[in-house]
Amino acid sequence: MHGLAHRAFHRFLPFMVALAALAALPVRAQLTVEITGAGGRLIPVAIPYLAGEEALPTPISQIVSQDLAKSGIFQLVDVGLMRLPEDQIPDYANLASRGADAVLAGTATAIGTGQYEVRVRVFDTRRQADLGGILYRFTPSQTRATAHRIADFVYEKLTGVPGYFASRLAYVVKQGSRYELRISEADGSNSVPALISQEPIISPAWSPDGTKVAYVSFEAKKPVVYVHELATGQRRVVANFKGSNSAPAFSPDGQSIALALTRDGISQIYLVPVSGGAPVRLSRSNAIDTEPVFSPDGRYIYFTSDRGGSPQIYRMPASGGAAERVTFEGEYNVSPDISPDGKLLAFVTRNQGRYQVALLDLQTRQQIILSDSTRDESPSFAPNGRMIVYASESGGRGTLFAVSTDGKVRLRLSAEGADVREPAWGPLPR
Repeated sequence: MHGLAHRAFHRFLPFMVALAALAALPVRAQLTVEITGAGGRLIPVAIPYLAGEEALPTPISQIVSQDLAKSGIFQLVDVGLMRLPEDQIPDYANLASRGADAVLAGTATAIGTGQYEVRVRVFDTRRQADLGGILYRFTPSQTRATAHRIADFVYEKLTGVPGYFASRLAYVVKQGSRYELRISEADGSNSVPALISQEPIISPAWSPDGTKVAYVSFEAKKPVVYVHELATGQRRVVANFKGSNSAPAFSPDGQSIALALTRDGISQIYLVPVSGGAPVRLSRSNAIDTEPVFSPDGRYIYFTSDRGGSPQIYRMPASGGAAERVTFEGEYNVSPDISPDGKLLAFVTRNQGRYQVALLDLQTRQQIILSDSTRDESPSFAPNGRMIVYASESGGRGTLFAVSTDGKVRLRLSAEGADVREPAWGPLPR
C-alpha cells in the first residue's frame, strides 16, 4: 500500500510504535490553551464584573475574559472591582485613560427557581458609541455555554466576524492501549469521553447541527464507520462493508455521509444515508480516491486522489461525475477541509520534506503555508472560518495547534501526559 493509502486509511497508525512507549499514567485529557503567537495590534477591551453576578452559579465575566484572552487578538484591560450595569452609560474618559477601546456592560438577575437572565451591551469607549446589546435566559447547567455566547457577541461586535467560543472540539486521546474520543468546549475545558476503546479511533466528523459525530473505529478489527448521538451516547453502524470503511463527512443537510470504501477493490468515494443503507458510488477512477468533504453549499465534494500520479486535491459534483484538480503547487497535497464560506481550502502539503498545513484561496489561487512543524495532519476550520485546528507532534507526543488564516495568531492546545490527535472543530450551536 503506497503512502497516500497508508495516511488516508490509517492516519493514526504510523504513530503506534511511539505511542506504545508512553507510560501508563492516568490520562489528563483536559486541553490547556497557550498563545504561542498573537495577532498584530491587540484589541484592548475591559470586562468588568456584571452587576448582580454574585447570584450566578459561575462568574460569567471570568469566562468571557478567559475566552477573549485565549483568542490571541484581545488584550484585557484591568478595571479592578468595577461593576458596570447594562443600562448604565460608561465613564468613557476613565476607561479610555486605562487603555480600553471597548467595554462590556452587563446585569445578571435570578428570574425564578433555577432560571437566570443576563443582559449585556458593548460600548466603544473611543467613539463613545453603543455597539448593541443582547439578552440570554438560561439554567445553571447552561451558564458556561451562555458565557461563551456572550464572548462570541463581544468578538463579533469588535471584529465584524462571528466568534467561535460556543463551538466544541472533537479529538482522540491515546495513552498506553487506551483510546478515547473526547468532546470539549472550544477552549479545551469540560472535556468528556464519547467513546473509550482498546482499538484505534480516527477521523471524527461533526454533523451540521452539532448533535452527532461520525468516526472510524477499529474495534471490529477493521475500519468501520459509526454515527454517535452525543446527547444519548447511542451510536449505530453506517458503513461496515467489505474492505475498508473510512473518512466520513456529513453533507450540509445532515442527511448523508460521504466516505471512502474499498468494497469494489480500490478506494473510491461513496454516499450513504445517515440512517444507514446501500452506498451509492460517486467517484470512478483507477486510482485511490479518499478523504471527501462537502462544500458548504452542498454542490461539490472535495477529495484526495492520486489519479494524476501523486496525491492531490480534486473536486467533483456532489452527485458524482467528472472531477477537476484543485491543487497544483507541490507533489503531495492531502486532507482537505473547506472554510464555512467556501472560499478557502486547508490541507496538508509536503514542503521540503516537511508535512505542513497550507491554505489555498480558491478564487485568487494564492497559497500560503500556515504551520511550521514537520508532521502536521488533520486540519479543520473553526465555524467562523478564521482559525484552523490541526494535529502535530511536540516532545514526541501528538499535540493540537490552532492557527489563524492570516498566520498571525498561533495557539497550542495540549493535554498533560496524553497523546492527542485527529481534531475536528464543531459548528456553533443552533
